[in-house]
Amino acid sequence: MKARILLVIASCVISIVTGLVIARGGASHQGSGAAHRPLIGLSLDTLKEERWQHDRDIFLARAKELGAEVIDQSANSDDTRQLHDVESLITRKVDALVIIPHNGAAMAKAVNLAHEAGIPVLAYDRLITDSDLDLYITFDNVKVGELQAKFIVEHRPAGRPLRLVRIYGSKTDNNAALFKKGQDNVLDPLIKSGDIQIVHEDWAEDWRPENAKKIANAAITKAGHNFDAILASNDGTAGGAIQALIEEGLAGKIIVTGQDAELPACQRIVNGTQAMTIYKPLKNLAQRAAELSVKLARGNRSSRVTS
Repeated sequence: MKARILLVIASCVISIVTGLVIARGGASHQGSGAAHRPLIGLSLDTLKEERWQHDRDIFLARAKELGAEVIDQSANSDDTRQLHDVESLITRKVDALVIIPHNGAAMAKAVNLAHEAGIPVLAYDRLITDSDLDLYITFDNVKVGELQAKFIVEHRPAGRPLRLVRIYGSKTDNNAALFKKGQDNVLDPLIKSGDIQIVHEDWAEDWRPENAKKIANAAITKAGHNFDAILASNDGTAGGAIQALIEEGLAGKIIVTGQDAELPACQRIVNGTQAMTIYKPLKNLAQRAAELSVKLARGNRSSRVTS
């Protein structure tokens, strides 16, 4: 009887020990898996524009599918805040950093800080100038500008010069210069020949619609209603310009360009106040950026473990 009791007790002890070993092994395995989960920092210029909300959401979804965790922060178009955001992400020991810069030149310091911490950097859609980037991914922004200008040219009035207002993007965004370059490729010969006359032109600080509206208002003050088109460099600035036209009773009578295919822009096209926009496959760009940043993160983490 005693022998049977001893056997039962021994069996229970073995079961408990075995269970503890398995549980500890499982916890160790889970911890190991978590330790190898890539951590990516995503620093955005702004989320005020619909376009950037879509970019962020697509990027986060794809990174999650690939097993990565993403910490995202928006700087609200403030260079100081964006640099602080990057410093915070570095402190949190991200394995890779993705930056959509407000100011491409100002964020060179952020790239240097990340590299000093051994963190690779991918510039998303906007170039970070004067820096040794690991990767840069964007669209053909010169082509976008060319398509905008070609639309204007194809719809110019017959028998007289086209009178044009040009609203560029933010001076701090390298893409704005690339859009302008593409526009210039098409427009310059016609400007030189006198077939196109520039009524007014200016840069819209931070791409803000209210700044574009001010430029359109300045053009109206300068030329009255005597112009044919507004070449706005994106849908946000187009929206600001159209608001100025609405106030003057000119909406739908003046050609206004855009790009990004934002929902409000598409609605304005249906309503006849905006003439065109350019669709860019944001899903392709954002998903590819997520895939590349995960590769950077895993490569960085692997090198850390090896060293």
